[in-house]
Amino acid sequence: MKIENKTAIVTGASSGLGKAIAKTLVENGAKVYGLARTKSALDAIQQEVGNNFVPVVLDISEEKAVKKWIENTFDTKNIPQILINNAGLGKFNKIDEIPEGEWLKMMNSNLNGLFYITSNLVNYMKKTPESKHIINIGSVLGITGRAESTAYCTTKFGVRGFTSALAKELRWENIKVTGFNPGSIETDFFKSSGIDSHQNMLQPKDLANTILHVLQTPDNMLIDELVIRPLNPKKPD
Repeated sequence: MKIENKTAIVTGASSGLGKAIAKTLVENGAKVYGLARTKSALDAIQQEVGNNFVPVVLDISEEKAVKKWIENTFDTKNIPQILINNAGLGKFNKIDEIPEGEWLKMMNSNLNGLFYITSNLVNYMKKTPESKHIINIGSVLGITGRAESTAYCTTKFGVRGFTSALAKELRWENIKVTGFNPGSIETDFFKSSGIDSHQNMLQPKDLANTILHVLQTPDNMLIDELVIRPLNPKKPD
């Protein structure tokens, strides 16, 4: 796929990996709808990269709001070719110490939100024969468990299953689906579990460039899953 002049949607675009992906796509000529809940952070990205980044203040776990935004934004003449499902919450506790509210928030954002935006957008993507691509950002914690991470691991194992099934369903519609499963990234994501970020973790810009490469593969080539880890994950002395 050639990225220039394509329309992309990136969820969780206000910070971290989502921000890096959105900026990289804009830098390569795409129009990007950046979805997140924090308006000020989205506006700051637009000021940095220009009007091809369109801030969208939206909580993807709110089904009616997602459906309304999609219906008001897209039609048969304006169909996005790229969807990057990056948004996700992570709270890390022992199983008997997880507040029910935190568990439900992770399920609603990481799984239900993924379903709401994907199911509504696929309806439009099917209407054009050109190549489209959905990339779901999972985690190595969707492949192996981690203590005190039951809720997060549950959602990311779910994302992996969702991605695998969706790829088989949509390949006949010329829609690629890729699972992208990174290890630790230098962001503040794991701060709540006492893990501080450091330079040996994966870098958001490097991962964004890898996603760009996946998107740019030939139309009849599907990379269905990638697992990316730091070669040396230890914190520098």
